[in-house]
Amino acid sequence: MSATHSSSPRLVSADEIRTRFSRAMSEMYRQEVPQYGTLIDLVAEVNAQALQADPALRERMARSGELERLDVERHGAIRVGTAEELATLRRLFAVMGMEPVGYYDLSVAGVPVHSTAFRPVHDDALLANPFRVFTSLLRLELIADAALREQAAQILKRRQIFTPRALELIDQAERDGGLDSQDADAFVQQALETFRWHSDATVDAAAYEALQKAHRLVADVVCFKGPHINHLTPRTLDIDLAQAGMPARGMDAKDVVEGPPQRACPILLRQTSFKALKEAIRFTGADSAGAHTARFGEIEQRGVALTRKGRALYDELLGLVRCIDNAGSAAPDYDYRLQQVFAQFPDTHEELRNQGLAFYRYSLTEQGQARSPQSAADADLEELIAQGLVEAEPITYEDFLPVSAAGIFQSNLGGEEQKQYQAHAAQQVFESALGARVHDEIALYEAAQQQSMARVRTALAGALA
Repeated sequence: MSATHSSSPRLVSADEIRTRFSRAMSEMYRQEVPQYGTLIDLVAEVNAQALQADPALRERMARSGELERLDVERHGAIRVGTAEELATLRRLFAVMGMEPVGYYDLSVAGVPVHSTAFRPVHDDALLANPFRVFTSLLRLELIADAALREQAAQILKRRQIFTPRALELIDQAERDGGLDSQDADAFVQQALETFRWHSDATVDAAAYEALQKAHRLVADVVCFKGPHINHLTPRTLDIDLAQAGMPARGMDAKDVVEGPPQRACPILLRQTSFKALKEAIRFTGADSAGAHTARFGEIEQRGVALTRKGRALYDELLGLVRCIDNAGSAAPDYDYRLQQVFAQFPDTHEELRNQGLAFYRYSLTEQGQARSPQSAADADLEELIAQGLVEAEPITYEDFLPVSAAGIFQSNLGGEEQKQYQAHAAQQVFESALGARVHDEIALYEAAQQQSMARVRTALAGALA
């Protein structure tokens, strides 16, 4: 099933189903977590200020199509417990044109999951609606207590997180190549049930406490009817301004912004959040009253996607910062340390391009379309940019950072940050559970850049023919 085209006029596009679902998800989460509405209002104010203060940014975003997607852009996050749940989610997201991109080993920061991000992968689909869901699979093998590990496996085995109608509509979409408008609406409503908050736990208080002691996230995954959406994240153009504005609106912001420091040319992804809510739950058995802390509000700022060379430099510098005094991001002067170390990372788009550190989408300017001198067809792209014939737009990073994601998890689950990293990457095991290979996110950005370069060369060659 194509991410952008229907095989029949009566079928709605996967893009349209994704947009309907993301809107319905946002409305549901606003009702479940009232501070989410406050967060959306704050981000809207910050974005308006940023665009007013930087007309060139507004012009660039309007030219690339990024401005239109800004207000609808969201990413959600869920955690599932079994391979079967993960594989069915893959099929569910495919109905919305979302494919698994990237493999994230969060065990590097003491979180017993590994993950992928379901999202659109084609440029036109991303511009239509870049809705993403960061999806984590619990790694029971990392629970040290064998008896508790088996207990968790048995609890998960008994639950069904999808409605029968949702499963029928997934089958139908796979068989028919999509859904008509009425069935698409039904699919959205049925799929929402998987992500809805349920205050009734599926275990008694004793089982909950035992799983909570193993890891707070284990209890969050195992003890409920389904993988409730635990945050829904809007995109801001100035995360530092948003972070500063959170306390005045009653939001308990985390201490540091995860990811790279503030820069003239934003790179990758920066994230912050407000602390998780304490929500009333009911256990099975006599001792029924309790509370659970898991769901929170998050904000993100996205920058340019980095090449493999750029990402290696980012990882090296971040590692240096976090190893200073073995303090991780808990050091009181962490922001200062981050800025000092990352001074080694070039901070102009010209330098990033010349050093092959970041990805760009190239296109002819109006001047370039109007005249293509003989020398242009074979000229270096940077020379064409200098001549005003070609422009280079940063390709937005659409994905995630494992250490940042783990930092958000730990901040909101209340666990102590683990500072000694030992990876337990198991991508083949994850892909076996998923039932598919995950896309290499860097290869996607590389292809987008190469395609844009090829279009420029073709256009120039055509003008000279």
